[in-house]
Amino acid sequence: MTDIKPSGTAMKPLTAAKKLGIDLASTPPEFQQGAVTHAELRELQDNPPEWLKNLRLNGPHPRNEVARKLGVTITALKKSGIDTPLTTQQIMELLSDQPEWLHAARAQLAEQRRDAADNEGSNRN
Repeated sequence: MTDIKPSGTAMKPLTAAKKLGIDLASTPPEFQQGAVTHAELRELQDNPPEWLKNLRLNGPHPRNEVARKLGVTITALKKSGIDTPLTTQQIMELLSDQPEWLHAARAQLAEQRRDAADNEGSNRN
């Protein structure tokens, strides 16, 4: 990563981590300490190094990714008390033996999506 301050051509490591869908605290020190240019971000997206492949596969995953993988909203995660990144293994364990909050949150989100799709369909007529 480039040892420059974020500018119009570079971004803070946190911004780059969000764009990559990874937890910044789990990245190598050189990623955390330097600015990331847009060209470097594209290179990371197109040709991810081993550390990035591993993070995407095994985590720990940031809250938005955890919510997506569990099929719930970020709000539901917060209400459940999950406020730290989870590994893929932890997510799989939650999905295989769903606690009540997870089952309810998944059902609620599915209902919200059905309602939104129904409303969208009725607005087209």
